[in-house]
Amino acid sequence: MSAPAPSPLAVVEAEPVARQEEVLTDAALAFVAELHRRFAPRRDELLVRRAERRAEIARTSTLDFLPETAAIRADDGWRVAPAPAALEDRRVEITGPTDRKMTINALNSGARVWLADFEDASAPTWHNVVDGQVNMIDAYERRIDFTDPRSGKSYALKPNEELATVVMRPRGWHLDERHLTVDGRPVPGALVDFGLYFFHNTKRLIDLGKGPYFYLPKTESHLEARLWNDVFVFAQDYVGIPQGTVRATVLIETITAAYEMEEILYELRDHASGLNAGRWDYLFSIVKNFRDGGPRFVLPDRNAVTMTAPFMRAYTELLVRTCHKRGAHAIGGMAAFIPSRRDAEVNKVAFEKVKADKDREAGDGFDGSWVAHPDLVPLAMASFDAVLGERPHQKDRLREDVSVAAADLIAVDSLAAKPTYDGLVNAVQVGVRYIEAWLRGLGAVAIFNLMEDAATAEISRSQIWQWINAGVVFENGEKATAELTRRIAAAELDAIRAELGEEAFAAGKWRQAHDLLLKVALDEDYADFLTLPAYEQLAG
Repeated sequence: MSAPAPSPLAVVEAEPVARQEEVLTDAALAFVAELHRRFAPRRDELLVRRAERRAEIARTSTLDFLPETAAIRADDGWRVAPAPAALEDRRVEITGPTDRKMTINALNSGARVWLADFEDASAPTWHNVVDGQVNMIDAYERRIDFTDPRSGKSYALKPNEELATVVMRPRGWHLDERHLTVDGRPVPGALVDFGLYFFHNTKRLIDLGKGPYFYLPKTESHLEARLWNDVFVFAQDYVGIPQGTVRATVLIETITAAYEMEEILYELRDHASGLNAGRWDYLFSIVKNFRDGGPRFVLPDRNAVTMTAPFMRAYTELLVRTCHKRGAHAIGGMAAFIPSRRDAEVNKVAFEKVKADKDREAGDGFDGSWVAHPDLVPLAMASFDAVLGERPHQKDRLREDVSVAAADLIAVDSLAAKPTYDGLVNAVQVGVRYIEAWLRGLGAVAIFNLMEDAATAEISRSQIWQWINAGVVFENGEKATAELTRRIAAAELDAIRAELGEEAFAAGKWRQAHDLLLKVALDEDYADFLTLPAYEQLAG
């Protein structure tokens, strides 16, 4: 008797999205199902390994470069594959979700690269997951015009040669997609986002002289990079394109990955194009991993932790040195400022800060950097033009002057700044406002003139949790407690109600957001990711 055929991938409990049949074709779903069967078990094992490593950090309060991979770091002979032409010059990259308007604006922005974000800047409603794929297909087919129903303004793509190159970011390994199951189990969101995008767009991209390029988020080890590499190898064989067509840039946004940068590039060396230095997720990862490490790991207010802090500078300089030693691009962090249409003074001060930040990155050897708004593209471009000139990058700057010891990366106590009462208030304000928008399906949200995404909420709730559990006493004499946090949160709800009016307040998800923030900030058991309990409450 022959074995039964594998059960097909199923779409469950999902309201149909316009044109989803163009994305969820039988052939595309068969590919995603095959990715799931081959790679989800290894994903599960790696998530267990994350928990084991976190337990070890809790026991030792330290991290070090891996002794078992010392030979890879010592071998000066290997390099990543040369960058394809479309990724040779990455001096300015813009980030944002894949809704229709953002897709057009990002491609038209003048940035060299658009990080098309299915991860932190996109709340994973079924509509956003499917509609984002539709918009990417339409962009490559040049049928993505858009008229804003409120303003009446029309948007259309510039000529192909003027468009940014797309580097797509799927969800992290920890997230599942509840609306797609194989054999009754949800498919990892990473494999859904990657699989549908790769299957539908690879040949279109090759025809455009580009390729399927990816940003890999939340990576915690070289073994997770190895899993991605194996996914790429299988996927390229599946559709019949040459190995190495896929290129990946890895976000070094976890503290554990910072100790494995060379190994991560090595695992992906036929597909690697660079590493990126983030900020909020990186700080969130430090808090998460060293949350029981005592006072020396207590972070001050998030805005007091700039990229010039000694432990952040160690991280960024090590990243540049590592990338250039191995022939990879080093991409800098985010300028999250959103220009004000009403306050020229706010813009002036913020632009000066953005310019100083981008000047520093270009001067340190980065090959490019991120912005969150099209108005910042020329500003960042000028910083890198001043250093690069006509050169596409500065990989020849090997930064052999940089020497970073293991302890330098976690020297949080090198900062003189301390947590403040206003910092606690800001963490509550931003956390509530972001989570409320996320629960309505918005992943990229302008709050207090900054473009915030899920990493913002993660660092906000993590700092509240850390300050309370560390018994921090603020400059005004008040101690960080659950009760103080509840009072601040209640006051914030009242302020939002007064700001919006009763009707608009009632139409939002403010009480739900308030309750969820307090849960993940005050529970004794620290949730690994805010988005896990939040996803259970996300409608659609």
